[in-house]
Amino acid sequence: MKSILKEFKEFAIKGNLIDLAVGFVMGAAFTKVTTTFIQGMVMPVVGMIQGKDLKDWKIVLKNAVVENGKEVSAEVSIKYGEFITVTIDFILVAFVMFLVVKAVNALKKKKAEEPTPPPAQEVLLTEIRDLLKQKN
Repeated sequence: MKSILKEFKEFAIKGNLIDLAVGFVMGAAFTKVTTTFIQGMVMPVVGMIQGKDLKDWKIVLKNAVVENGKEVSAEVSIKYGEFITVTIDFILVAFVMFLVVKAVNALKKKKAEEPTPPPAQEVLLTEIRDLLKQKN
């Protein structure tokens, strides 16, 4: 049991868990921003062009039954407009997240390509070796 707790502590301290949590929170916030953008700015324009809000697009399979001013049975419909809206939202979020991951990977690749300078001790030993070669 102690080894499991020790492993978990190392895992949490190394930053993997923290990075995951931060990424999750940022992703959720970004999704909310994108959803608000789509629903508040894009879909009203589409609705204006179509003359009807995209969310209201549906195929009615069975109309609602109303008797004496009360709804006896609810409408049965396929709400494909909502599906299209959510699909557009998903595609935009996925595309932007793809661009973010691509940018991060490019930065990691650039950082990995930069050679690390040799330690000072190694440089000094190389200089001494070169001086000894020149003397001989």
